[in-house]
Amino acid sequence: MVSRPNSRWLPMLLGLIVLLYNTPQTNANDREMLNLTLRSRSATGSNKNDAQHREVQWDPQKTAVVICDMWDDHWCAGAASRVVELTEPINNLIAAMRAKGAIIIHAPSSVVDYYQGTPQRVRAQKAPFAKSPISLSTSERWGTCWCWPDPNRETDLPIDDSDMGCDCDKKCEIREAWTRQINKLQIAKQDFITDHGQEFFNVLQQHDIDNIMIMGVHLNMCVLGRPFGIRQATKLGKNVALVRDLTDSMYNHRKRPFVDHFSGHDLVVEHVERFWCPSFTSDQLVNGSPHRFAADKRP
Repeated sequence: MVSRPNSRWLPMLLGLIVLLYNTPQTNANDREMLNLTLRSRSATGSNKNDAQHREVQWDPQKTAVVICDMWDDHWCAGAASRVVELTEPINNLIAAMRAKGAIIIHAPSSVVDYYQGTPQRVRAQKAPFAKSPISLSTSERWGTCWCWPDPNRETDLPIDDSDMGCDCDKKCEIREAWTRQINKLQIAKQDFITDHGQEFFNVLQQHDIDNIMIMGVHLNMCVLGRPFGIRQATKLGKNVALVRDLTDSMYNHRKRPFVDHFSGHDLVVEHVERFWCPSFTSDQLVNGSPHRFAADKRP
């Protein structure tokens, strides 16, 4: 014989059932999405006014922020000073993205050994191996390769950077000046540090990352060409977007097309938007205005 439950407990039991039923579940539909306006251009166009805009929503927990080659020093004094200028707005953006649940990947090429043994470096090294969709002979080759311009996909760059792009009044001597990432950039305990393409891809797959926003220096060289850069990340099948106000190019105004440094950089941004990925500005994610370099005196 089954006994009837004590009637005084029934209201409490019903209340508990209602509470559990109405408790919101944690999923992508409940999270605050990133609302971005992405700018791109037609690959067959040539007019700088042919920009196209589209609205997208990215899940922050499926998004990675990549910081490329923000070194502690640079052989070009002008380039080094602009890196310093970028640190504050980059810190503001990555702090906002961490708070929303995105992962942050610091990628200071050739100096990651400085961080050997740190939790951020070890975490990247220990991410489970993920098979890359890029067909190359060995994972080591794709992991460290330089991604050169792809003539099947893009035209030549719109600037001549054959002199390595120092825009200073007196040309600086080329040397390997960097030893670590600039210490003004904040590395949080949950971040990752790697400059290796396979490790980069492992981290993306481990965290189910679909979207990548990339910033840092220099756009015409490392941001495009590193094994974690725009060309490679696009070929990996990710949704990639350049944060166009948080990057710079190596361009000397004395070289083709003979425009000022910042106009030359804008041409590289347009090249990326035309052939590789869209871009957006950081003010879409943090309060304020898009970053503008102090030396940029254009109207």
